[in-house]
Amino acid sequence: MIAGFSVLTLFLILLAGIGAGFVGYAVGASSLVSYPALLALGIPPVLANASNTVGVVGTGVGGLMGARKELAGQTLRSVTYIAIGAVGGILGALLLLGLDPSVFEFLAPALILFSALMIAFNPRGRMQAKQAAIDAQAQLASMQKIEQDSAKTGAPGRANEAGKTSVSGKPSAATKPISPEDQPVQPMRQDSWWVWLGVVAVAVYSGYFGAGAGTVALAVLDAANIGPFHKINALKTLIGTGANITASVVFIVRGVVDWPAAIMLCIGCFIGGYIAPPITRKIPANVMRAAAVIAGIVLTIDLAAKTYF
Repeated sequence: MIAGFSVLTLFLILLAGIGAGFVGYAVGASSLVSYPALLALGIPPVLANASNTVGVVGTGVGGLMGARKELAGQTLRSVTYIAIGAVGGILGALLLLGLDPSVFEFLAPALILFSALMIAFNPRGRMQAKQAAIDAQAQLASMQKIEQDSAKTGAPGRANEAGKTSVSGKPSAATKPISPEDQPVQPMRQDSWWVWLGVVAVAVYSGYFGAGAGTVALAVLDAANIGPFHKINALKTLIGTGANITASVVFIVRGVVDWPAAIMLCIGCFIGGYIAPPITRKIPANVMRAAAVIAGIVLTIDLAAKTYF
């Protein structure tokens, strides 16, 4: 026994962490697995939520380390988003601890259903398809321009080493399509006022519960046309990571973290995130998404039945 947990229970928490890390990588909703698993193992709702927040911090930190290229040149926005996430995380954590535990228990089924619906809506997949269409249109426009220039000058176009056509036979920086990695994010001064409200709301929600917060952040940033998918995906990770870290500090200081559960969950999340890429390549995304949505709905019904009836 370790702090009231049997070896079997700790092993089950580890497995839940592996599943959460896998689902987090595949569909962006690790808490949809980890939080209900902690509840099922007998951990009270608020304690389970706090321990879950601490357990999934490593996922965000690892994601940011892998997104350094996407965040390059976005120092001011990155610092701003981390700061907003950090403040929102504190507010969300204090809100969770300040309200009567029954409030969170009452809201939890609706929050899990909200997360499942966000996965079903799939803003990330929609943004990826949108970005692919934009890239294809840019490439087509570039090729058409080259053909028009060639027709005007009478010089035959030839393919350059990048696979594009130029009138002179040499690569043309003016006509070469900009790769997604090089497409800029708009200056913050051009952001609409409602974008900042959305970012703040996501940060507070991340500190309070957080399931599905990443997909909500993606939807907000995409609706505002902040930039290409791969860059706003990195930006939304900044918000969630900042919120999770400060919320974890609050939970630790207030002594509401179940450390054995949080540590085993963290280890499991790392393992799940590590093994997910080679496995998910072989599983259709729609299958994984459907499984996550169905699980979320089933969990919502189960928690709702226990809470409301």
